[in-house]
Amino acid sequence: MSEKKPGWLRYAIDFSAPLSLLLTYFLGGRDFMLATGVSIAVALAALVVSLIVERRLAWIPLIIMVVGIVFGGLTLLFKADWILKIRPTIMNYTLAAIFFGGVLMKKNPIKAVLGWAIDIPVEAWRKLEIRYAWWSLVLGTANLGVWLFLSEGTWVTWDTIGIRVLSAGFGIAQMPLLMKYMKADEIPPPPMPPPTE
Repeated sequence: MSEKKPGWLRYAIDFSAPLSLLLTYFLGGRDFMLATGVSIAVALAALVVSLIVERRLAWIPLIIMVVGIVFGGLTLLFKADWILKIRPTIMNYTLAAIFFGGVLMKKNPIKAVLGWAIDIPVEAWRKLEIRYAWWSLVLGTANLGVWLFLSEGTWVTWDTIGIRVLSAGFGIAQMPLLMKYMKADEIPPPPMPPPTE
């Protein structure tokens, strides 16, 4: 059944919670708590739809949604918006620690996730891992800057659109590295960075 589902549905499921945060915030009187509550409800509904349509839950979207629900729930429980706003920093710093740790331990978590789809040598995987480690560190730090020094509306836009656009651009920027190590008929679409909501 999952093979026949429309391609747009996967994107609708994955992006429904962040888009609901953005739209509810700006159309609902810039009420951060209301927008957080709506995004949690939408994330839960998206998980149910994903389970019904695909008859399984994909791990990466599941982790992102669960983290969003937990941080959003704590935000509502304690009425403290900083809890949700620090989520991208915590997630990105965690990814950076995993990637840098992988380099030190000579392990490669990116290869563990994408190795089935991309055939490149160990040297290329290591370069990719180091790049993503630094990228995660930069993105987590950028989130701190946006949260601490810019307006709440700017942070909402950053969290829902900015992070995703920059991450997609970073993934596309890795294509020359992949092309250097792959045959022309094996070049896949650019690897997307691990989700960093």
